[in-house]
Amino acid sequence: MLGVGGSRRTLGREELRGGGRGGRIGGGLDPRAQKRELLRKLQEKRQQREGQEEDTAGEVS
Repeated sequence: MLGVGGSRRTLGREELRGGGRGGRIGGGLDPRAQKRELLRKLQEKRQQREGQEEDTAGEVS
């Protein structure tokens, strides 16, 4: 890429394919882990919402 700046570095096959998750290049969560985390958060929100609805339903009765 032109105009990006910085030193030029050759990348190995593993780095190009996202290996070495702790490194700068290709770091972070893999797509499966991201999806798992998203689903976990959504389920927690849903459970909290259901818990609040049960609390309000109990007060009305």
